[in-house]
Amino acid sequence: MKKQALFVPLFALAVLAGCGKPVPKEKLAYVGEWQEANMYLLITEDGSVTYKRIKNGSTTSIDGPLKGFEGDNFDVGVGPMATTFVVDKPPYQVGGQWKMVVDGQELIKTPDAS
Repeated sequence: MKKQALFVPLFALAVLAGCGKPVPKEKLAYVGEWQEANMYLLITEDGSVTYKRIKNGSTTSIDGPLKGFEGDNFDVGVGPMATTFVVDKPPYQVGGQWKMVVDGQELIKTPDAS
């Protein structure tokens, strides 16, 4: 009985964690793998986000669902356990290379393997 009581909340949390909002059509330029020396950001079309940043000797990482966009910025997480990524400059191209500035860091989009 106790196992069932614990299983239901854990199952509900797992279901919620997998409920990312797909990236809207007007924001598809955000989809992809972005990086620079101390920061990595992966945004998938289905709304999954992976982030890792090394700053001042510590590492911050997030794996979570996309909650949505507010202008150029986007929120990642579940309920109150969410964070806002501040997009200083949305995706743009320079010489055929995609770039984006997030939280003050210029990121370069990794070319698609296809």
